[in-house]
Amino acid sequence: MPFHIEPGQLKAFLLDSELVSKVDIETAEKEASKSDQRLGDILISKGLIKEDELIRLQAYILGVPFINLEKEKINPDTLRIIPEPIARRHNIVAFKKTGKDLEVAMLDPDDLSTIDFIKKQSDLHILPRLTTAASVKHALQQYQKSLEAEFGEIIKEKSSQFTTSAEKAEAGAEEEDLKKIAEDLPIVKIVETLLHHAILQKASDIHIEPLEKEVIVRYRLDGILREAMVLPRTVAAGIVARIKVLSSLKLDEHRLPQDGRFKAETDDYKVSFRVSILPVTEGEKIVIRLLPEGTKGFSLEKLGFHGKSLEDIHQNIQRPTGMILATGPTGSGKTTTLYTVMDILNTPDVNISTIEDPVEYRMPRINQSQVKPDIGYTFANGLRSLLRQDPDIIMVGEIRDTETASLAVNAALTGHLVFSTLHTNSASGALPRLLDMQIEPFLITSTVNVIIGQRLVRTLCKENTSQPLSKNDLGTLEKEVNLDRVHTLLEEEHLIKKGTPWKDIPFHQPKESAECADGYRGRIGIHEVLTVSQTIKQLIMQHATADDIEKQAKSEGMVTMLEDGIVKAVQGITTIEEVLRVTRE
Repeated sequence: MPFHIEPGQLKAFLLDSELVSKVDIETAEKEASKSDQRLGDILISKGLIKEDELIRLQAYILGVPFINLEKEKINPDTLRIIPEPIARRHNIVAFKKTGKDLEVAMLDPDDLSTIDFIKKQSDLHILPRLTTAASVKHALQQYQKSLEAEFGEIIKEKSSQFTTSAEKAEAGAEEEDLKKIAEDLPIVKIVETLLHHAILQKASDIHIEPLEKEVIVRYRLDGILREAMVLPRTVAAGIVARIKVLSSLKLDEHRLPQDGRFKAETDDYKVSFRVSILPVTEGEKIVIRLLPEGTKGFSLEKLGFHGKSLEDIHQNIQRPTGMILATGPTGSGKTTTLYTVMDILNTPDVNISTIEDPVEYRMPRINQSQVKPDIGYTFANGLRSLLRQDPDIIMVGEIRDTETASLAVNAALTGHLVFSTLHTNSASGALPRLLDMQIEPFLITSTVNVIIGQRLVRTLCKENTSQPLSKNDLGTLEKEVNLDRVHTLLEEEHLIKKGTPWKDIPFHQPKESAECADGYRGRIGIHEVLTVSQTIKQLIMQHATADDIEKQAKSEGMVTMLEDGIVKAVQGITTIEEVLRVTRE
């Protein structure tokens, strides 16, 4: 019997069971055909049938058992037969192994390709079982518990060894002793597992924070810090020493901050780790930035640019000279935007050189240089040297001071296309900031072509809900933005019909699922792109405020970050709460 249910078959059984009325089924069928969704998903979303009831009916139709794993404890070895990323992506969990038979719980009875993949990888006979999203969610949480158990076993076995290592380190051990601690197999295993788990979770950062009696490990997932695990204080010295060894840092230096990097490469991934170690009251705190290498396929569209903003960027990056600035707080994706633009322009007939702090992503055919302030190699000095390298395009990681700003402007004046970043809250705020850095107004108007302001918002998972904004929510939003202007923008983007009242415009909300614990997965940019027009040049010459410049840019068609965020919220890409959270920062 094929492991597949035809819509007509499901309809017949639903009618026969009297779980859903004929009228409701026919209405749902029409909606399913229009939206390209499954009949069952429509019925659940409308509250016409419970997920548990539908899954049990599907199991009955297919003649396969239904299983509830919400109270089941799965053997860690059995659980790990299916790697966590595959389990999460496909909502499939291995829960029982008997000889050569492997029972797997799943949500999608049509996902035959995943079953075939697991069969080939494990060399086991796969027995599918149907279950609910809540059941899968519970089972997936056991991967984390399995990880903690793994750590627990290591720590229990080697507790006396860890205590001795900690005492040695705190007593001011010599470099050779610290090296031995770093090479202890349990410590190596702990650090490897921490890094591996962070990669699987798609974390952007790992925070290892020593406290008086324990060590807290936190991962930054989609911009939000989440606690991953708590380790005993006795392992702190070993973890620090191990990461210092990997990063080629001084093992016996505990008083000064240190920065380094290392790489990890397997068949599945290639990741560069940027390490920052900071002395704190309880020892040394470690923050590791994860930078996946070899990731291709970034485009401005994938970053969230669209419409007039996208056109303005494409138009300005084709100009042979001038400056393009990306603005926003730390971690808002400015460097990624500039890398994407450089990738577009990276052809054999141009020479692209960068000066960065640090070099975050290695790019082929681009000459990347990292500043080293401790030996006098600053942005300013590096930029002077770059200009003697016959570049066509220059990327300056950040304009931090008057000297760097002046050199970047002069580079743009003398026939180069210059990319750089500024820490300002908005695109319009970059222009007064340059004036504050003592750059003459006429130089700014002669060089700056376009300014990109941006933030990152979390993106919704496929499974989400939607509802219009309440009167209170609309009132709150009206204080932040001109709703008439946004309404016109939504009409122009063909997201709503002309004249649709705000009360009928659906906004999407997160929905917890087995795949997405909080309803979000990944991030995307919200942007504003300010083109320096003739009118704006006149305002710069008059030392106008950021508000005046923004007002003029909006009158010329600029979409603000908040407005772009509302568009993406209506599209179902993110939520209005996310947009307001990041734009208020």
